[in-house]
Amino acid sequence: MALNLRPWQESAINKCLKWFDTNKDNKFLVNAAPGAGKTICASVIAYELIKKSKVERVVVIAPRKEVVKQWAEEFFSVTGRKMMKFTGEIEDDEFDICATWNSVENMLDGFQHVCNKYKTLIICDEHHHAAISAVWGESANDAFQKATYKIILTGTPIRTDGKAPVWFSYSKASGDLKHEQEGTYTLTYGESVDYGYCRPIFFHRHEGNFRVVIDKETLAVSGKKGVEVDENKHPKKLVKSLQQSLDFYTLARKPIYKKDGITPDLNSYQSTMLQWGIEKLEKVRERTPHAGGLVIAPSIKVAEYMSKLLEKLTGEKPILVHSEHTNAEDKIDAFRHSKKQWLVSVAMISEGVDIKRLRILVYLPNPQTELSFRQAMGRVVRSLGDDDFSRAYVVMPAFRIFEEYARRVESEMKPIHLKDPEENKNKICPSCENEVKKDQNVCSECSYEFPVKKTTYKTCDKCEALNPVNVNECQTCGEKFHLEYTLNLESALREGGIARELDIDEEDVQLAEKNFEKLRKDMLESGDAKMIELLKKIPEETWAKAMKFGMKYFQEDLDEKKKKKKKN
Repeated sequence: MALNLRPWQESAINKCLKWFDTNKDNKFLVNAAPGAGKTICASVIAYELIKKSKVERVVVIAPRKEVVKQWAEEFFSVTGRKMMKFTGEIEDDEFDICATWNSVENMLDGFQHVCNKYKTLIICDEHHHAAISAVWGESANDAFQKATYKIILTGTPIRTDGKAPVWFSYSKASGDLKHEQEGTYTLTYGESVDYGYCRPIFFHRHEGNFRVVIDKETLAVSGKKGVEVDENKHPKKLVKSLQQSLDFYTLARKPIYKKDGITPDLNSYQSTMLQWGIEKLEKVRERTPHAGGLVIAPSIKVAEYMSKLLEKLTGEKPILVHSEHTNAEDKIDAFRHSKKQWLVSVAMISEGVDIKRLRILVYLPNPQTELSFRQAMGRVVRSLGDDDFSRAYVVMPAFRIFEEYARRVESEMKPIHLKDPEENKNKICPSCENEVKKDQNVCSECSYEFPVKKTTYKTCDKCEALNPVNVNECQTCGEKFHLEYTLNLESALREGGIARELDIDEEDVQLAEKNFEKLRKDMLESGDAKMIELLKKIPEETWAKAMKFGMKYFQEDLDEKKKKKKKN
């Protein structure tokens, strides 16, 4: 086995083997930044334990199927041992095993059998999944209780609910797992950047101004100021309810279409986010020709919407993956080995998936936790090697919570890494890797023809003139673009417009439209947070049907009570 290990990997391997030799504890914790090389590190430890006959079987538990596949490939490249990928019953214990955290409960008996029969090493990837009081934590504890050794890998050793992962205690004050220092190896993101294992990352806080029309009043909503409501015009409960319901991030995730309700609006907030990402990716690809961009969307609806926007803006159809695609893993793998520019996903790429050429992240997810933020960030910071001097970029809504997370990441990096380097005067030919001046259209070395950048146009709503998509005002009438996005209240509270996909009678739709305004007003003025949350989640058209269901069960209960009274 000839591997060129990184110094941190060698240190972690030696420390782990020494720890296991003491027999003091059979758990070793590797807390290293995403992209630093934890998979190779753990695989080498496994190989060394196998050579010394201290381990006969290796079991890897990873977050999702795509990561399981990556593990099997890298483990084989290091150890030469075939790893079987299981999602159901363990049919053969003659091989090493790789499975998802989700499958542990269903394969409990099989894992117990392997641990009882063989000297077994368990490698737990992204261990934060296994909270003690959660199903996966309880299953892991039962399944691997008799394991000889356990290697715990994490790049984000925190849980959003503050619960301790199985086998460890947890410090709520510092947000760290508690384990003896001799049995722990830590490599921070800042250290990974210093050593060149990870790329420095830059955060673009994307601001936007929304105008929400309620009755005859227009409310302003922005990332900096939140919801601006005239408290003298409305009851206190209504003011509080509006501030809770119309937060900037809710509106930032709301797709904006043209008047036909189908065509994505190139003047939308999401479009301006993508335009920033596209422009940055074009610059990165001048020096890293095969660099790619990732969009993380909050829902399938929004992912499809942003995919259409990207196609309009770039002229290239991105690869779209989500949970409803049966071939999602194949699509991810195809993107990994392609030259395609953009990949659009709903959370499927945010954890563990290794696509080293990703450099730009457009971040618009549902989860708002630091754990998911850092996991997503880890997708674009991975290095392509010693000659990779590129930077990673994140464009995200100018949202208070995300800005806090970004500041914490920035605080880990030295000041020298926080400054975007000056642009290089040359670009690299993607065919022969020759240095070419930026204004050259043909490579002098191999005659490769650089694609001519196509200009995408948008229509001015005021005068209908065509303008390049990246201009801030109409070149014909001066109308400003990208400043404000106007929504009515009902549209603002409806996330995704899913009602028309449901089986709703036209009679119910008309009934809802007739009475919804009164219902909405009462619910907002109630100040009840749960009511307001329902108002945000359930589209207007479905309320009549929902209320009918409710009244049906209430009526049955009332009828039952009346019958009992009559009998008495």
